[in-house]
Amino acid sequence: MPPAKKRTRTYDPAKIRTAVRAQFGNVRDAVAALEPEQLALPTRLGEWTVRELAAHITMALGAVSRFLAMPEPAAREVALLDWPFATASAAAQVDEASRAFAAQDLGELYAHTLTAYDEALSGVVAAGRLTPTRFGAMTLDDFLVTRTVELIVHTDDLNDAVPGLDVAYDRQALAACTRLLADALAVKAPGGAVEVRVPPFAVVQCVQGPRHTRGTPPNVVETDPLTWIRLATGRTDWKSALDEAKVSASGERADLAGLLPVMS
Repeated sequence: MPPAKKRTRTYDPAKIRTAVRAQFGNVRDAVAALEPEQLALPTRLGEWTVRELAAHITMALGAVSRFLAMPEPAAREVALLDWPFATASAAAQVDEASRAFAAQDLGELYAHTLTAYDEALSGVVAAGRLTPTRFGAMTLDDFLVTRTVELIVHTDDLNDAVPGLDVAYDRQALAACTRLLADALAVKAPGGAVEVRVPPFAVVQCVQGPRHTRGTPPNVVETDPLTWIRLATGRTDWKSALDEAKVSASGERADLAGLLPVMS
């Protein structure tokens, strides 16, 4: 696992809590309107159907209340920028749990999950409050930032799977997701030779080589937030994004194919 950067980006805890709730609400409303045949559609996530994907999204938010119900850990073990590189280790466990959740009534599952989230956070005011996770103890504020990634990425998976579905992306959640995945790239490939721009949310420098200090950088990659998120999580590949003009890359070091995905 690449080490986290010494200086990590800061996020407003109150805005993140609200954004997580808002994005989950967007998904809940969309899932409630799906017909049985739509829930049975395949997704780009292996053998998961839309129903299993929808159930998994409740797990992603439900983890907040589940973990907060456990005793608070004594010390932090995982930094925010460790998290993107740790998630693959839990894939089998997550798959099994998601299939089990999918057998439940989705309407009741979403309602219970949102209520539990609100109740769990209503009494949590201490800065730096720690929570256990699958990968070790994190601060609650950091863990909630990771929920924006789960919710935004899987909202995009839902939109991809169901023709005509257009679940909205909460702007604050989309921004946090974009920034965390961009910062993870800078951790994976530290350096200053390439500038990666994801307007309007993120700019990071990465890749070893001559560092840019002024003027126009010689190596620049630019794309939109959703394309970046798909690249960073393996939903699309570098060549396809270039061929479809979803990403622009200039400079001899601006090929990120070997660094993607950042998180899988």
